[in-house]
Amino acid sequence: QVEMVESGGDSVQVGGSLTLTCTVSGYSYSSYYMGWFRQAPGKEREGVAAIEPDGSKKYAHSVEGRFTISQANAKKTLYLHMNRLQPDDTAMYFCAAARPRAGLNAVQALGLVPRFKGQGTQVTVSS
Repeated sequence: QVEMVESGGDSVQVGGSLTLTCTVSGYSYSSYYMGWFRQAPGKEREGVAAIEPDGSKKYAHSVEGRFTISQANAKKTLYLHMNRLQPDDTAMYFCAAARPRAGLNAVQALGLVPRFKGQGTQVTVSS
């Protein structure tokens, strides 16, 4: 059974930090992009950060330099370290896996065509 479970969402002040965790089980994702997308009320899904099968890390422009994605435990745990959080970062954050697809980079693929995803964890940033 494929399972992705997120945790770590919280309410924080502007400028604060959070680390999201995703535990992954039940499938071999070795050929997939792994990462995170987010969705705020009334907005489209937005890919945030991705790890490609070769280990390369990619970020959306909106979070580059503030967010860091990492993996551990033989790729069964995925993290998103978020610093200098802003109100625009408020969203439900989802752990996801997506197949590489022509015409889409890794971050885009996670946001537009995730094959698997978790239930999400809420991040709220207030001023």
